[in-house]
Amino acid sequence: MGETCASCKPFITEEDGVLKVRTCAWSPPGDHPVGCGMFIHVKDGKIVKVEGDPSHPITQGRLCPRCIALDEVVYHKDRLLSPMKRAREDRGKDAWEKISWDEAYDLLEEKIRGFQENYGAECIFTLTGTGRESTLYAPVYGPAIMNTPNGASTYPFSGEACYGPRATIVNYLLGAGVPEIDSAQFFPDRYDDPRWVCPKYIMVWGKDPLYSSPDGFFGHSIIDIMKRGAKIITVDPRLTWLGAHSEYHLQLRPGTDAAVGMGFLNVIISEDLYDHDFVEKWCYGFEELSEAVKPWTPEKVQEVSWVDPEQLVGAARAFATNAPSTATWGVALDQSKQSTQAAQCFMAICAICGYIDVPGGITITKPTSFIGQWRYDMSDTLTEGMAEKHIVDPTGKYRMFNTGAAMGGVQGDTLLNWLEGMYKDYPEYYPLRMCWLIGSNPLACMADQPQRWYAAMKDLDFIVAQDIFMTPTIMGLCDLVLPLSTFAEHDGLVTPNYGRNQHFVGAMNTAVENPNTKSDLEILVDMGKRMRPEIWGDFTTIDDFFDTKLKENYGYGIEELREKSVIQADYKYRKYETGDLRDDGQPGFQTVTGRVELYSYVLEAYDEKPVPYFEEPDYSPVSQPPEVVEKYPLVYTTGGRHISAFHSEHRQVPSLRALHPDPLVTINPATAEKYGIREGDWVRVDTMFGKCTQKAHLTYEVNEKTIHVEHAWWFPEQDGEAPNLFGVFDANANNLIPHESVGVTGYGAPYKNGICSITRVDSMKD
Repeated sequence: MGETCASCKPFITEEDGVLKVRTCAWSPPGDHPVGCGMFIHVKDGKIVKVEGDPSHPITQGRLCPRCIALDEVVYHKDRLLSPMKRAREDRGKDAWEKISWDEAYDLLEEKIRGFQENYGAECIFTLTGTGRESTLYAPVYGPAIMNTPNGASTYPFSGEACYGPRATIVNYLLGAGVPEIDSAQFFPDRYDDPRWVCPKYIMVWGKDPLYSSPDGFFGHSIIDIMKRGAKIITVDPRLTWLGAHSEYHLQLRPGTDAAVGMGFLNVIISEDLYDHDFVEKWCYGFEELSEAVKPWTPEKVQEVSWVDPEQLVGAARAFATNAPSTATWGVALDQSKQSTQAAQCFMAICAICGYIDVPGGITITKPTSFIGQWRYDMSDTLTEGMAEKHIVDPTGKYRMFNTGAAMGGVQGDTLLNWLEGMYKDYPEYYPLRMCWLIGSNPLACMADQPQRWYAAMKDLDFIVAQDIFMTPTIMGLCDLVLPLSTFAEHDGLVTPNYGRNQHFVGAMNTAVENPNTKSDLEILVDMGKRMRPEIWGDFTTIDDFFDTKLKENYGYGIEELREKSVIQADYKYRKYETGDLRDDGQPGFQTVTGRVELYSYVLEAYDEKPVPYFEEPDYSPVSQPPEVVEKYPLVYTTGGRHISAFHSEHRQVPSLRALHPDPLVTINPATAEKYGIREGDWVRVDTMFGKCTQKAHLTYEVNEKTIHVEHAWWFPEQDGEAPNLFGVFDANANNLIPHESVGVTGYGAPYKNGICSITRVDSMKD
């Protein structure tokens, strides 16, 4: 960046030789798309300081530790700064050879064309991560570069158990995007806007948003609203900070969310606390829902879920009788076999209380936006006959998933079975030969039974990945790696996926140059122009791409966005009254009945029950025989994250690792005493599917029957070569997770619930 930058670019100012670049953070390094507003200070071409941008309408000057540590990432000694290749037989060895970008692109093109010509493009698939900038672009790599039907939103995730279950069921029940808290996120003056009303209660279900800020929701907004008088209800096996500050904390047994939801509905309906007007005008199937939840008395709920009946009744009454109130939900509702039923309950609670799309309630929009639409339109670029080769389970399972809900993705359990050859005797089967990994470190983060995924993917002929650091997945499996730029080193867009409610678009502006790296979008366009110029040839620069897509979706271009830094979407409440939720412009919701479907015809069409029900998890203290429960007497949950890391990222960043240096298994002190475990001891957690070892943290955050195991741990300081692979299998919570314990819809898997035993050991390797 030259001396004239400050005068020619409105987002750059200069003082005493220091450039101050206004931008929005996203990734890489990874972060969920809150899009923190920030200033990056640059002197002599290097980052010297970062600070929050107080004019950013959402984050208002606040930054997480990951943003503050940006310089440690950008200038880390272990960053990938050159494309590298190695021979297939050297997988697992640190035998990388640095090559140029042209050589890398040539190799990649040669491999793709070779597989297309010799085996058909369907033999290529992509694996995608979540929450990074690549989320915008990853689904395009498969169809629009490689002409494969197995490339849109394919995750190595059992039951697609992250956001997909919620997004799908809400689409069926509401015909809308996933709802979120009304935190005045659409208004420039936020809480001072006269249209906004402060919620009386916020119900936080299966989510710890202060630390995760997930799905574009800025978690600290809850604190802002609490300061304005809102009270909290939490539904969580752990006593989080919000739980400790709640009026009601429903401390459930992991995996019983649907039972708690049905009990919640039972109280509201049996005590006649629901919004009669909204139910009569805008809901379908209320009588059927009432019958379904009638048996779920607070006492029955306690038997199943361990939730105190007084807490359940108090929470239900408070939520239903204090209008407006709002609610937010997390992956805990996705990460059980009954994800669909739990989501049905959550939506029904919000609906019958009349809190949908009202000030201070939950916000919804139609499920279309820059983040959600253009990339899936790329499935239309598949050549004739290719779409029919999309991988689905040939046994007929997961019919709901396989008939379009995944928008081209391959169901994670089906993909592992396919890789392992389980379906080789079916006529639909063909071998997979190449994988392109985008924004994903599955061996550390997402894959249930990660050692099975490792063994299955080693048989592939060619694997390429792009990232900013070496990961266990890349070291163990890849033949080519492409180095990514950080968000400080490239232009981009921040499009927070706030429950599919696109509340703003932000400009990501280059602060420092790094000619050795490229962004996900640069790689996409470069390879797209090589492989399918008929699709990508119109984009001469990345700015051309941004300008075109912004104008198509929002009516403004890239220069206007950069000048303003952030442009918020407008929001109108009660859209179901004005026809703004339906394509035909009629009042109501975009569903089969035109109403919120408490009884779902879509689920019924897929041979699933149309109203919620509860079924015990496959691996629980109730469903397993006594001898198994005796061997595995505790219930585990997993997936909580510390604010210092984004899933498996940031483990090598010194200041962030110092905040949270070790993987921790949280144990109640009384339970720890029973097993002879003290604070800081190494503890092995065993299930019938595998084991992992973490350090004990003793706290009353969990009850005596439950432990919490952290996820996504690996150790960049350890030996990276196989078989160790940076210790990725030692502390890996996903070793505990069964493969294919999935709901009949194809969604939901028990990442957050199962039974286990604990044993004190001497080291992580024991």
